[in-house]
Amino acid sequence: MQMLYQHDITAQPIEELLETYWKEFRESADEGVRLYACRLARGTLLHLNEIDGLISQRAAHWRLPRMALVDRNILRLAVFEFLYEADTPRIVAINEALEIARRYSTQEATQFINGLLDAIRHDLETGLATSKGA
Repeated sequence: MQMLYQHDITAQPIEELLETYWKEFRESADEGVRLYACRLARGTLLHLNEIDGLISQRAAHWRLPRMALVDRNILRLAVFEFLYEADTPRIVAINEALEIARRYSTQEATQFINGLLDAIRHDLETGLATSKGA
């Protein structure tokens, strides 16, 4: 999540960003955690247009640039997991997103994120939205 936040602020190329990030936090994560975090960050940024399209479909009256940076990137990460992390149940991705939101955002934002992710999950599961048609 922090890598996505940093990318949103700096627009730094992903590989440069990852190198900078892990120089700072090298000792705080084991190799498996580091690889998983990099996969999530790379994947989210690789599919950003598709992910943002799905979020925009359900974010009535909220344009992505108007959303708080933290909230926008929590949503992006969870939607990436919905689409590309088949081993992570969607409800688990929502719960993880809410835990991050509770820690780094506001109560209102947590409710907004929950409602939006649940709507996107429902759309994907019922075929109302597809990752390709976003």
